[in-house]
Amino acid sequence: MAGPLSQIRVLDLSRVLAGPWASQNLADLGAEVIKVERPKVGDDARGFGPPWVKDRAGSNTGDSAYFTSANRGKKSITLNIARPEGQALARALAAKCDVLIENYKHGDLARYGLGYEDLKADHPRLIYCSVTGFGQTGPYRERPGYDFMIQGMGGMMSVTGEPDATPGGGPQRAGVPIADIITGMYASIAICAALAHRAQGGAGQHLDLALLDSQIALLAYQNTNFFSTGTPPARIGNLHPNIVPYQPFRASDGEVIVACGNDAQFRKFCEVAGCPELAQDPRFASNGKRVENRVEITRLIQEVFGRKTTAEWLERLEAAGVPNGPINNLAQVFDEPQVKARGVKIELEHARAGALPLVASPMRFSATPLEYRLPPPLLGEHTDAVLRGLLGKSDAEIAQLRAAGVL
Repeated sequence: MAGPLSQIRVLDLSRVLAGPWASQNLADLGAEVIKVERPKVGDDARGFGPPWVKDRAGSNTGDSAYFTSANRGKKSITLNIARPEGQALARALAAKCDVLIENYKHGDLARYGLGYEDLKADHPRLIYCSVTGFGQTGPYRERPGYDFMIQGMGGMMSVTGEPDATPGGGPQRAGVPIADIITGMYASIAICAALAHRAQGGAGQHLDLALLDSQIALLAYQNTNFFSTGTPPARIGNLHPNIVPYQPFRASDGEVIVACGNDAQFRKFCEVAGCPELAQDPRFASNGKRVENRVEITRLIQEVFGRKTTAEWLERLEAAGVPNGPINNLAQVFDEPQVKARGVKIELEHARAGALPLVASPMRFSATPLEYRLPPPLLGEHTDAVLRGLLGKSDAEIAQLRAAGVL
């Protein structure tokens, strides 16, 4: 059965991660995504290695593993939009599409006649999604924006990491480019909402997504904690600012995360841990009191935890219904029975690599299940087919464009 967006075609002029993450989501949902890349060079992310994708003989393909994480389901064409002929082809392709995604700096595409106002004149139903560091308005709109700097500027690093006074303390970025990824996710939502609006008789529109805006939004309750107190939240490592206990504890041979999201779960924990008196202690009887007395309750729980192994704790806590989990590396993640049962790891047949392992979309639909039709593409793999099929170009015309450096 076709995916929920199988009637949608997307022209993807973005590269690296935020924009490609959004277009990959749309591709997973069934949209036809045409990825436009620079001739000979392609998306910058193709070069973000090692590690590299290996071909069937074990040699490097020249494409990074990073690139494959955000580009399945797409058709790749090469197009030099700095050339007038390339601009004309891009406009012709946009006219055949429902959505255009781009992450050029503010105003760059307008120089090529590919800005929103340029395309809107001939295609008022086009949904044009711009993904930039700082958005289309404001004093910083001309600046380039990259994930690491946005994590710092947007407050993420101020609440991530151990306190300054502890060993290894200081600000830390997240282990993945979270500002890029969350902006791509917000872009996906915005595009689907714009498509729904258009389907009800509305026109297309310009969507303005900024990494800085998205990163700040991602801070969620840290923002509202600040609004409530007037004091910027501090780094507290693996602790939770509003819930206790909600952290890892050291067992005799490793660490186990305990996440007591309410007082009933805390009472269950105390029972199974053999310290029911802690749940009756007025200092710890409610979550609010436990947050106030965080240091003491953490010390007391840690004394208990060191008496058993991680395996013993995981079994006991699970049996008692206390939320818990190990701290897995990725080898352990993909060996988890639940991860295997959910089919989180998939394989797609890559043109050079053969069976290429990837991670499935977490979106699951009962009526329109997702299908993974295309692997991450080779650079320009679909240029001829797209130009022939959508624009009616002949083989001779395509050869001429390629000889002129347009493709």
